[in-house]
Amino acid sequence: MHVKKGDKVMVISGKDKGKTGTILAAFPKKDRVIVEGVNVVKKHSKPSQANPQGGIFDKEAPIHVSNVMVVDPKTNEPTRIGYQVVDGKKVRVAKKSGEVLDK
Repeated sequence: MHVKKGDKVMVISGKDKGKTGTILAAFPKKDRVIVEGVNVVKKHSKPSQANPQGGIFDKEAPIHVSNVMVVDPKTNEPTRIGYQVVDGKKVRVAKKSGEVLDK
């Protein structure tokens, strides 16, 4: 996958197009990610030991990884990802600015 947990991304298609947020979780086997504040759904919860009140909660649902693009740290615009070998390690590089994304 071209994105990792903690990356700042922008949604490029779907109902939340144009929104930005950080990746909270990535599921490589399913090709899906959870982005903070994007694709928020209502979750109905029955009363339980942990939550005696129950009720309706807002929760982020996963979206397909092809619908997000990494935001370039220099220009704050969505960019594609390239790979380079730096000091014997393969790192991700922003195509627009050439900035290294992996620290």
